Amino acid sequence: MNRVELFLGEGWDVLPAGGATGEAYVARHGDYQLFIKRNSSPFLAVLSAEGIVPKLLWTKRLESGDVITAQRWIQGRELKAKEMMNASTATMLANIHGSNELLDMFKRMGNELLNPASMVENMYMQVALYQIEDERIHAGLTFLERTMGQLESTEYAVCHGDINHNNWMRDEQDNLYLIDWDGATVADPALDLGLLLYTYIPESQWEDWLGHYGQELTSSLRIRMHWYVVAHTISEMLWHQSRHNLNQVEEYREALSYLVSC
Repeated sequence: MNRVELFLGEGWDVLPAGGATGEAYVARHGDYQLFIKRNSSPFLAVLSAEGIVPKLLWTKRLESGDVITAQRWIQGRELKAKEMMNASTATMLANIHGSNELLDMFKRMGNELLNPASMVENMYMQVALYQIEDERIHAGLTFLERTMGQLESTEYAVCHGDINHNNWMRDEQDNLYLIDWDGATVADPALDLGLLLYTYIPESQWEDWLGHYGQELTSSLRIRMHWYVVAHTISEMLWHQSRHNLNQVEEYREALSYLVSC
């Protein structure tokens, strides 16, 4: 019996809910279910209050120091890739990026802004740490350094950082949620926008989708989105390189080659 089961008491069945961290569980007591997570995002309460994630029911601290949160279990489904084109995803992302409550909460936590210079510096540190020698990564980092001066200043916002369609859910009442906020940061909104548009939206439809988001497709936004997509691709390559996932490395290498040549 793990700590979560001990905390909930008799009659509860606790099963892993998957995910990269291994800290998420489904707790069942008869027909009643909860989504339990250990050491989840500190601003989960704000996300819940704004309807961005399923309702937060309670938060408890264990003797070990771990913090356990319980959310309403939803009989939902993940969005399909093609559904990312819907106006509802644009509207929700706009609400997230425009939330002063989220931004204030994140700043009070003392987290530093994720700016382009620190991103590039961190990637160079990873290259040295893992002793990675890869011409494509070197070319990508050179591209980021060379084009960094083209990034116009913008108002930073809370960014999710992983807007994969598997993190978007609809419940039985058709409410839309964006879950898994462990990698959230304060950054240029182009970080989220670039990943979403490049991955899911045909370029011919970027303008329409951004219209629902409330943003014009300016040359500045194009440049910033492209820069962050290149940075994300390099980061993914480094992550997989460090774990010797050679097939994934090759996929990102091909993508990086195309992006840097654009």
